[in-house]
Amino acid sequence: MDANTGLFKMKKFVSDASTVFNRAVQFTEEKLGSAEKTELDAHFENLLQRADKTKAWTEKILKQTESVLQPNPNIRMEDFVYEKLDKKKRDRVNHHEVLGHVLVDGGNDFGPGTTYGNALVKCGQAQLRIGNAEREFIQTTSNNFLQPLHNFLEGDMKTIQKEKKILETKRLDLDASKNRLRKAKSTSQPQEENPVRFHLDDAVARAEADLRVAQAEFDRQAEITKLLLEGVSSAHAHHLRCLNDFIEAQLTYYAQCQNYISELQQQLGSYSHTSGVGNNSSNSSGAGISSGIPSSVPLQASAPPQINVIAATPNIEKKQARVLYDYDAADSSELTLLADELITVYKTPGLDPDWLMAERGPQKGKVPTTYLEVLE
Repeated sequence: MDANTGLFKMKKFVSDASTVFNRAVQFTEEKLGSAEKTELDAHFENLLQRADKTKAWTEKILKQTESVLQPNPNIRMEDFVYEKLDKKKRDRVNHHEVLGHVLVDGGNDFGPGTTYGNALVKCGQAQLRIGNAEREFIQTTSNNFLQPLHNFLEGDMKTIQKEKKILETKRLDLDASKNRLRKAKSTSQPQEENPVRFHLDDAVARAEADLRVAQAEFDRQAEITKLLLEGVSSAHAHHLRCLNDFIEAQLTYYAQCQNYISELQQQLGSYSHTSGVGNNSSNSSGAGISSGIPSSVPLQASAPPQINVIAATPNIEKKQARVLYDYDAADSSELTLLADELITVYKTPGLDPDWLMAERGPQKGKVPTTYLEVLE
C-alpha cells in the first residue's frame, strides 16, 4: 500500500513538473515570437481592461480619501497595523477638540464672569462641537464609503485576479497542446516505408485528445472569468451609492460646522461698520470675531466684544455650576448643556426640586440638577 501510494505521488509530481515545464516553454516561445497565442475576443478584452481600471482607481480613491480623513501618515500607518493585528484603534482626540479644551480651560482661568473669559469658553464649546461633528463624519465615511471599497478590493477583485491567473494558465496549456499537435503531425509523414508510422499516429491521437481536454478546460474557465468580469458593473453601481453617502456625510458635516460658528458669532455679537473706513467705530475690532472687516484695513486695539448677559434677578442667589454630562433640551423651556462648560444657576419659586434655572449668556432655561456640579 505504501509502495503504491509512493508511486502515485511520484507520477503526480512528474506530471505536474511536466505541465509547469510546458507552460514555461510556451510562455518563452510566445515572448520570442516563435509560438502562436490564443487571443480572446474583443468584448472579453474590454471586460479585462475595465476590471484592471476599476482596481487601479478604487485603490487610488481609497488611499486619497484616507489621507483627507487623516492627513498624518504616521497615524494612518499605526491604524493599519492595529487593523492587521485585529486590535481596536486608539481613541484619539482630534485637533478641534484639543483647541476646544484649551479655550475652555483658558476661559475658566480668566473667569467665566469676565467678558474675555466668557468669550473663550463659548469659542471652546463651539470647537468641541465641531470636533464631535468631525468624529461623526469620519466614522460615517469609514462605514459607508471606505469599508465597501476595501471589501470590494479584498473580496470580488481578489477573486477576479485569481480566476484571471487560472485562465492564463489554461490558455498556456491550450497553446502548448496545439503546439505539440502541430509537431506530432509534422513528424508523421504519409510514407509507407516508415516503420514507426503507427507509433507516430498514436502520438498524434494522444496530442489531439490532450488538445480537446485543454480546450474544454480553457472554455470553462473563460466562462467563469467572464461572469465575474461582467459583475464589475454591479460593483460600479454600488460604489456610486457609496459615493453619494460620502457626499451626504460631507454636506452634513460642513452644515453642522457652519451652524455652530454662526451660533457662536451671534453669541459674541456681530460688528456693524459703515462704508467709511476712517470711522473708528467701524474699524475697531480688538480680538473679537468679525466677518465684515476687509483684510486690507489695519486692526486697531479696542475693547473686547461685549457679551449680552442677562442681569441677575433681584433677591435670587445665583451660583456657578459645572456641567458634568451633555444634555439635550427636550423643549424650549430647557437649556441644552455641554460637558465641562460653566453656567449660572439659581432656584425659582414653584420649580421642581430636581431642576434649576440656568443662564448661559443670553440663553436661559431649566436644567436637571443631576447633570450639574454647583460650585460654592
